[in-house]
Amino acid sequence: MDNSTGFGFFTGTYDVVNRRRKDFLDPTEGEDRWEEFPGLTRASAHFDGRANFDEIEFPTKGFAGLTLRLYDPAADAWSLYWASKRTGTLFPPVTGRFEPDGTGVFHGDDEHLGRGVKVRFVWSEVTETTAHWEQAFSVDEGRTWITNWHMHMTRRAT
Repeated sequence: MDNSTGFGFFTGTYDVVNRRRKDFLDPTEGEDRWEEFPGLTRASAHFDGRANFDEIEFPTKGFAGLTLRLYDPAADAWSLYWASKRTGTLFPPVTGRFEPDGTGVFHGDDEHLGRGVKVRFVWSEVTETTAHWEQAFSVDEGRTWITNWHMHMTRRAT
């Protein structure tokens, strides 16, 4: 995979199955620690595949968000910027790249409920019609990670 057009696959409309920890920093396992809900995302490519934009709606949760992804050729890296309809603010970016196997790993710094966290996004299992995204937080400078959100995306037939 060419890192510079790594998000080239992510265009169109996708149905999303979300699986999210009820408490993003609680490492306790068990089905009662997670919730599942649907989403719908519409994604588009720009700048000859070196920029990507999507808006996602969570109809049963009553909120939405958007992501802008930009490729920096000098750094050979992507920066991903998330904004939530609930806050109306742009979150700090995560940056990273796609490996030749198609897995993309992106890291950044943020805060959750007033506590500083390291953030990791992983894009994987990319096919013509599906993709997987996951988010993890670390409160110990990246020594351990708590995966707290999975999105399984399936492209809608046109």
